[in-house]
Amino acid sequence: MAYNDKTYVIFDAGNDIRYYSLMKAWRENKNIDFNFYDAHDLNPIIWASGEQYIKSKLRERMNIAKQVIVLIGENTKYHTKYIQWEIELAKEMSLPIIVANLDCCNRCNDSLCHPSLKMIDSIMHVPFGPHEIKFAIDNFSSKPNNPEKRGHSWYYKKFD
Repeated sequence: MAYNDKTYVIFDAGNDIRYYSLMKAWRENKNIDFNFYDAHDLNPIIWASGEQYIKSKLRERMNIAKQVIVLIGENTKYHTKYIQWEIELAKEMSLPIIVANLDCCNRCNDSLCHPSLKMIDSIMHVPFGPHEIKFAIDNFSSKPNNPEKRGHSWYYKKFD
């Protein structure tokens, strides 16, 4: 495992942490073909230390990431303090962004999607699930950015 092969996960910690925990459980389950190297395993954060400290630790984690997964739940679009900041940082760093829709939509759901995610480079929308997220990690974010495809939003097509 290389140093810069981590996945940085952005989520609403107050409402959607159970989905992030589920992703970690999939990774540990030998019967589910799912794996990711979690950037959040890098450094502990003392959450009572203030916004600037927390953001500096989150930046350290994102600096070793090769991609970002954003879990989109019912309240994600209302968060600006950290979620918007994390999305903007991922864009600044030109990291591929996988949007995992907790409502299982395979496209951008305008009523739930965070405004910072609309029409940006290197983004793919998938339903929340181990096979869908793995597909995006393996087939979308691992490919170099294609300058000819900038400004396009990709989505997961279900195969029957």
